[in-house]
Amino acid sequence: MPSNFLTIIPARGGSKGVPRKNIRMLGGKPLIAYTIEAARASRFADNLICSTDDPEIAEVAKGFGCEIPFLRPPELASDTAKAIDVLKHAIGFMESLRKCEFTEVIYLEPPSPFRKAEDIDACVELFREKNPDSAVSVYEASHFHPAYMKKIENGLLAPYCMEEPEGFPRQLYEPKSYLRNGAVYVFRRDLILQGVLYGKAIVPYVMPWERSICIDDMLDWYAAEAVLKMNQEAGLSSSLKQGSL
Repeated sequence: MPSNFLTIIPARGGSKGVPRKNIRMLGGKPLIAYTIEAARASRFADNLICSTDDPEIAEVAKGFGCEIPFLRPPELASDTAKAIDVLKHAIGFMESLRKCEFTEVIYLEPPSPFRKAEDIDACVELFREKNPDSAVSVYEASHFHPAYMKKIENGLLAPYCMEEPEGFPRQLYEPKSYLRNGAVYVFRRDLILQGVLYGKAIVPYVMPWERSICIDDMLDWYAAEAVLKMNQEAGLSSSLKQGSL
């Protein structure tokens, strides 16, 4: 399936849960650098740009090899701005700049630092194979299964949408539940311009938990630091074992 990808990294300056998180240092480099490096190593993430309203974020992203063709208008960087409007703006600007028409959009959110180039490529390959409206990365969310969700009715807890099995380990709850992790999205350009982001036919790309952390608040940030430390220690241990052979 012929494709002409536009790859967009959205990074506004006004993050609230972790102030300035897109350029906050994680493991010795800015958070946004992890996403840029994964995109640059991908086989499919062509026409890589960062859509930001913030000059400092723009300079940092540019320093790691990401193109900054514009600064995003302030009205598209507010707390209420919608992703689809950010995408429409970027598509319109880049198609006018490049004198071309893209077919698909790869959308990579910086708060997901542990996605790999292989995840981007696998999600794109799934999109090409299935030909859906969109492809979205997810992870199995057994800790957040809908059976755990409750509402309060007349002062009592009641199931939110389904009964919780009694005496059953959560690993066996069916059907399995999944959460979007913000790591990789592949959208159709024509649907975006029609005001449709995901569409009805959405194929999932399932990722493991350790690559699915999405940083929304400081607790997530500390979890990311812990995973990074775990990965570094595992890499050091592997190197020492290889050196001893």
